[in-house]
Amino acid sequence: MTRQRGKGFRGGDGAGLLGRRAETAALDQMIAAVREGESRVLVVRGDAGVGKSALLDHVAHSPRNVRVLRAVGVESEMELAFATLHQLCVPLLDRLSRLPDPQHEALQTVFGIRAGAPPDRFLVGLAVLSLMSDVAEERPLLCVVDDAQWLDRASAQVLGFVARRLLAESIALVFGARQPGRDLHGLPELEITGLPVGDARALLDSATPSRLDQHIRDRIVAESRGNPLALLELPRGLTVNQVAGGFGLLQAGSLPGQIEQSFLTRIEALPADSRKLLLVAAAEPVGDPALVWRAAERLGVTPATAMAGGTDGLLSVDARMTFRHPLVRSAVYRAADAADRRAAHAALAAVTDAQVDPDRRAWHLAAAAVEPDDAVAGELERSADRAEARGGLAAAAAFLQRSVDLTPDPARRADRALSAAQAGLAAGSFGTALDLLDIAEAGTLDEFGRARVDLLRAEAAFAQRRGSDAPPLLLRAARTLESLDARLARDTYLDAWSAALFAGRLATAGDLREVSRAARAAPRPGGPTRASDLLLDGLALLFTEGRGSTIPLLKQAAAVFAGDGISIEEVLRWGWLATAAAAAAWDFETCMATATRQVEVARNAGALAVLAVGVNVLGQVATLAGDFAQASSLKAEADAVREATGTQVAHYGALVLAALRGRMSEAFPLIDATVANATSEGQGTAVQYAHWARSVVLNAVGRYDESFAVAELASDDTPELFVSAWALVEQVEAAARSGNDRGAAEAMGRLQERTRGTDELWGLGLEARSRGLVSEGASAEAAFLEAVEHLRRTRLRPELARTHLVYGEWLRRQLRRSDARTQLRSAYDMFVSIGMEAFADRARRELRAAGETVRKRSEAAASDELTAQERQIALMVRDGMTNPEIGARLFLSPRTVEWHLRRVFAKLSISSRRQLRDALPANGMETASA
Repeated sequence: MTRQRGKGFRGGDGAGLLGRRAETAALDQMIAAVREGESRVLVVRGDAGVGKSALLDHVAHSPRNVRVLRAVGVESEMELAFATLHQLCVPLLDRLSRLPDPQHEALQTVFGIRAGAPPDRFLVGLAVLSLMSDVAEERPLLCVVDDAQWLDRASAQVLGFVARRLLAESIALVFGARQPGRDLHGLPELEITGLPVGDARALLDSATPSRLDQHIRDRIVAESRGNPLALLELPRGLTVNQVAGGFGLLQAGSLPGQIEQSFLTRIEALPADSRKLLLVAAAEPVGDPALVWRAAERLGVTPATAMAGGTDGLLSVDARMTFRHPLVRSAVYRAADAADRRAAHAALAAVTDAQVDPDRRAWHLAAAAVEPDDAVAGELERSADRAEARGGLAAAAAFLQRSVDLTPDPARRADRALSAAQAGLAAGSFGTALDLLDIAEAGTLDEFGRARVDLLRAEAAFAQRRGSDAPPLLLRAARTLESLDARLARDTYLDAWSAALFAGRLATAGDLREVSRAARAAPRPGGPTRASDLLLDGLALLFTEGRGSTIPLLKQAAAVFAGDGISIEEVLRWGWLATAAAAAAWDFETCMATATRQVEVARNAGALAVLAVGVNVLGQVATLAGDFAQASSLKAEADAVREATGTQVAHYGALVLAALRGRMSEAFPLIDATVANATSEGQGTAVQYAHWARSVVLNAVGRYDESFAVAELASDDTPELFVSAWALVEQVEAAARSGNDRGAAEAMGRLQERTRGTDELWGLGLEARSRGLVSEGASAEAAFLEAVEHLRRTRLRPELARTHLVYGEWLRRQLRRSDARTQLRSAYDMFVSIGMEAFADRARRELRAAGETVRKRSEAAASDELTAQERQIALMVRDGMTNPEIGARLFLSPRTVEWHLRRVFAKLSISSRRQLRDALPANGMETASA
């Protein structure tokens, strides 16, 4: 019986790894599937020493005509950004130029090949996916990552992202881990447990010098739980009597602890110089023999003296210095006393080139420090800057956190703690960031520093949950900043307004009105007026002075955000808020232009957290324009971004689409879930949207009493917001149709207040239609005709169709059946072409009552069989996008895009990309009605 690479064990019959037929068969099947063009992801999970590495060796060495890339997580490298990813991708760097420019530049930046702005980590993930997919076009690719529990956070995030987006590429990702971290959580797993009893007995027999008593052997097998490394290592160094009697195997503690202790016993038996060599090798993560020997020589250890006593097989010296098992490394390091560990790190720092590898040098210096040392803290701070420039925010936070520990001056320590907290917040390490803020507060802070603490606490609250706890914190920070930095204070007020908008009526403090009053009273900074200043002024006026003097300012601010004369930073940070300003002013064209602009900028910048909000807004715009295909595409993109980033943004776009489509079975579960989730998370505006959406569906199906009740909830909830005006429109219709004259009149009066002073056709058209519903005789007809005239000059096809519907219903009740049929037929045709199913049914029933039989169009179009993602891809192809461009948009590889496209062709019974123009509806957002 022989050992395979020190950690795997093969049976003498050549059948493969001892006791692992099922596991190796599963891995072999995985490789076979990859050769057939499929993708596979697997986490090989199990305790230390159970044989994961042997199985990874098996899968890495068995495939033919498969390219294999390997990497290993190293515990001491966990703070170095993209360390493991760099190991994996180094053989592929010659292919970077084949990637789209943003992806190419992102990987060059994170690998330190070029200087540039830190790329979004999801853009890095997409670049790695594209790079691997490019390799797999030539031959299947297998990526094997061992000790994945020690992946640095940046690498783990990227590899987890890639693993979740593999579909039709010939790629396999295999991870070996004791316990997968959160970035690999939920991926398919193969759990590795101990060997079967028979195989465990055979392995134990091979490792013991004499025949064991059967009962002792069975007890050892049972206590080791069949762990192969335990069975081989625990008997080492024990006498025949100790093994035979079993007394030497009764150590207490966990099994990994017992295995490590067995390694310690062997380490302690080595000569002093051999132990020093092992310690230096354990402290040096890369395993560079030249570097380790240079450092060892500074400690008085030469190759001759170190190897004279040997290493008992615990350390192999070859092209790399590698330990027999990760537990050997940890045993060596933990067994050394603190002074010896510091000496090893000091030696390694001394021989590490400050120009070539400054970050590892800084980390060694920090580990060697006996007491606070500002020079070393400064080195760590510079390492943090380099890590942040590569997009390694978690690494930057770790460097800064260690820098805080080594900073002697209280004021400087507090300042570095603030910087570390900010980096931790940007990396999503909220708990670490809050701990660092506690350190900063305990130190010496000036007034501006205390304001920064408040601001970072507020930003952490808003980033974690866009709920009710963030607005008061941001408001407090903004007030504190007024006397210290007026411009930063105004930016913070605008962020507070954003947070208060998400919170809506659920804001317990710092609601929209309070933030608006405080922003109005705040001092103005010098210098030119920025777009964000216009936006803050307009929004604050809306809640403090009313609509009269506010509309022109809101329109001006929104128009600036829609144009080119504004910084990308402002568009990314507040562009979505500018669409809210345009909607409040009933300016649909600017709303569309602003939403489109922000989404384009966010896509180009790879700013996915921004994109999660932006595509939600643009999806609403598409729905209001009657382009349900585009809205469905944007909904799929929003889902993809939400899944990729974990961003907690309510399904606003999906709510609007479900409302106008009118399928109760689709809309009501979404509405109910939104109300429940948003209420628990403190997102009041999402609740308001949900109530409005329910009222639309109920009006569509003719349940007017119920519609009035929920529309009233939505219109009374934060009545200054645009969604409350939408709810008033539904309230008027529901009240008028249910004979609630008083309710209709009251809602109409409030709606007229919301549209007074506007010259925008959106607001004028809805006001006129609602006025027709509460009027009689010639006044009613004039109002309906006015509404038709206004709305037909907009892109708002659903609202125009609804106007034809209510006008036709009124005409029928006036016994003008011929005129009614004209209006109702226009409404019905528009509803059907848009996809407003419930309203189409209502129009069909009215047509029948007016004397015209309309056969319900039940046969579904072939395009209706497409999934949301297939439809999205088909629309992008129809509009001329290439597979790589589509992949970049949807976080898919070009090959997966092509796989989806083949399914689209089959469902639509077409054979070319050109035929999609005839098979799919035109983009309803492209032109307004004449």
